[in-house]
Amino acid sequence: MKTRSRSRSDKPNRPATVLKDVARLAGVSSATVSRALNAPNLLDVATLTRVQDAVRKLRYVPNGQARALRSQRSFTIGAIVPSFDYALYARATSSLEREIEPRGYALILASNHYDLKTELRLTRALIERGVDAFMFVGSDHDPELFVLLKEFGRPYVLTWGIDRSGQHPSIGFDSQAATRTMTEHLIRLGHREFGLISAPHEGNDRARERSAGVREALRAHGLDLKDSHVQYAPIALSAGTLAMEKLLALRDRPTAVVATNDVVAVGALMACRKAGVGVPGEISITGVDNTDLGATQTPALTSIQTPIMEVGRLAANYLTARLEGTDVEFQGELPFEIVLRDSTGPAPSAGSA
Repeated sequence: MKTRSRSRSDKPNRPATVLKDVARLAGVSSATVSRALNAPNLLDVATLTRVQDAVRKLRYVPNGQARALRSQRSFTIGAIVPSFDYALYARATSSLEREIEPRGYALILASNHYDLKTELRLTRALIERGVDAFMFVGSDHDPELFVLLKEFGRPYVLTWGIDRSGQHPSIGFDSQAATRTMTEHLIRLGHREFGLISAPHEGNDRARERSAGVREALRAHGLDLKDSHVQYAPIALSAGTLAMEKLLALRDRPTAVVATNDVVAVGALMACRKAGVGVPGEISITGVDNTDLGATQTPALTSIQTPIMEVGRLAANYLTARLEGTDVEFQGELPFEIVLRDSTGPAPSAGSA
């Protein structure tokens, strides 16, 4: 009989560390180790530290598949946003992740590119992969989405808007009231000729509501928004610049321009600088979301402070409470604030205009 020496690869594998080993080293029960891994906020600091030290020393890695089978949960939350290009969504989902991670949940991100059918397909795919709950943006969604979520019993929350029907949990602010308030401020400054640069409306209820807020304020003061004074632009600096160039080319160009987000508003500022048009001396420009991009311009952009981080935090609280079967105080409508800076001023006199 032939024999051969045993190679390094033939050596028996070291037995895998199990949860009981961690419990023994930490001097706690297996249930306490489980809580430390899945709901660390339920433990006192000293106990949690002992368990975490034992996990590191033993290099323990929880068996995610076994955990999911036992609990019928994957401990993952999905966030489907319109785009990764706009920093606002990154900041909100970052806030969401910071809240759920200490509670034992992981975040899965996806983008629907403002396409509601794509959102539906993504949601179905994530449900098939066991995602437990979802955060969506806005109130525009394919009706089949809610049928799907109900069929599979998945908690969800809509963000960045208010569901006035009361059929869906939502966390956001009143976009229409926000731009109405901003437009009223410009009217008080004496402006009568207005321009609007809006993100495309399809699949974007926030842009529709913000545009509606401008028109509502103008109507209340007997003013009109001419079709020629409305430009639609994707959320990009170059698109905002092009839209503003078209408004500047008008014979009766506006003295005030309301943009439905900070990105296109900054693009409008760039167009004015390029054309040598004074802001706010000749034209006032405003944005929405009060981003660093707008605040650091010259002149600094007047904008609407929106509850970016609060949206993510409250969405996390709501979804984890639903998953864990606990009560949570639900605050759906959040405040906004007008932040006045140097990009707005009194309307130019008829002579200077």
